[in-house]
Amino acid sequence: MTLRDPDTAAGAASARGRARHDEERFGHLQPPGSTRLLERTEDGCSVRRTVLTGGLRVVTEYVPGVRSASVGIWVGVGSRDEQPPVVGAAHFLEHLLFKGTSRRSATQIAEEVDAVGGELNAFTAKEHTCYYAHVLDTDLALAVDLVCDVVFDALLSERDVEVERGVVLDEIAMRDDDPEDLLHDNFCAALLGDHPVGRSVLGTEASISGMTRSALYAFYRGRYALPRMVVAVAGNVEHEHVVRLVQRALGERLSGEARPAPPRRGHAEVPAAGGLLLHTDDTEQAHLMLGVRGLDRHDERRFALGVLNAALGGGMSSRLFQEVRERRGLAYQVYSSVGSYSDTGSLSVYAGCHPDRLGEVTEVVRGVLADVARHGLSAAEVARGKGQLRGNLVLGLEDTGSRMSRIGKDELNYGDHLTVEQVLARIDAVSEEQVAVLAGQLLRRPVAVAVTGPYAHPDELPAELTKEIT
Repeated sequence: MTLRDPDTAAGAASARGRARHDEERFGHLQPPGSTRLLERTEDGCSVRRTVLTGGLRVVTEYVPGVRSASVGIWVGVGSRDEQPPVVGAAHFLEHLLFKGTSRRSATQIAEEVDAVGGELNAFTAKEHTCYYAHVLDTDLALAVDLVCDVVFDALLSERDVEVERGVVLDEIAMRDDDPEDLLHDNFCAALLGDHPVGRSVLGTEASISGMTRSALYAFYRGRYALPRMVVAVAGNVEHEHVVRLVQRALGERLSGEARPAPPRRGHAEVPAAGGLLLHTDDTEQAHLMLGVRGLDRHDERRFALGVLNAALGGGMSSRLFQEVRERRGLAYQVYSSVGSYSDTGSLSVYAGCHPDRLGEVTEVVRGVLADVARHGLSAAEVARGKGQLRGNLVLGLEDTGSRMSRIGKDELNYGDHLTVEQVLARIDAVSEEQVAVLAGQLLRRPVAVAVTGPYAHPDELPAELTKEIT
């Protein structure tokens, strides 16, 4: 008879319990063919997840009392997945998938959506691409079929590649004509260097002009795999019905033993932050973006960062808005923002002002950041920041498109679903001390700066801007 160590047995039982809990909670660990109830609220809303054969996840949120449905396919592929020869491929591909499939021409796609008063669109980000439709609930079947057809069966003909190449080049030109959009891309480059996250989602004129149909098709078929995808649907929908519609639309593609891909993680090998990029343009305003390296989206301090950002520059009562605009009248627009990726992030400040005021604006912004780094925020500022986050979250739930985005993005980025109550609890748990500690850590990091305005050379920029910038 073999005697078992009770501590060892208890440890094994605990490990099995954790494994079962993780399987219940995380989508990438959930077995194919199974369905999990993720949330049910008192007002009748419910969130469910099914993992289909081949590793595709279907997540739905039933919202009683609405007459619409939003359907999205989230693909865990974005601009950071591009190799140098195909920079801009993810965004170029997003355009091309709407140009026709084996069953529908581009005109037919547009006509079918317009005939039901719906919307069909897409967007590309650094780490994902989303294709979505918004329709009446009675047109759910059409929306699922259309989005699946576009994402999985696009033709990418040579002619369409050439036609859309001109459209993408026009989009790059439009970005270059928009000082704020161009500024954001330049700031990312100043902060993150030549790391893929630092590059523009649009690519460059050279990369788009030289990209071949075969390179785009290889990127499409090589990257758009079921385990990297999430189908998210929110509105007046029944989960089992949505699953059947997806199965009907994809048919034999739902095969194999693949499991869902785990959330993207890693450690970005990003050059040391700190630098200045100037784009010379004959603009009436000077456009400034100044910031530091932030947190990745998996960092548990992200809720404290959200409060810090809201209080720092998230509204009319924020420290930056009050100091720059209300007290001094130096700029019409000033705000802060947060960027979060799988392995890095940013915290930045934007201001647009008369070129003669750029030095003073920079000095005030730097002063605000330095003061918050040293002393943190007041209790009232932290309370307002938390209130702003709570309000933004709950008000966003009024729209089925926002609900679809929330469940789809969370599933793709975390493999997890936090209920609204859980998120609100995490926001409420943020303390003044946590915000102060985080501000002291982040706001003392090396600063990166981007400027767009009527300056021919960096030497023409005010000293307040260029000091401490290497």
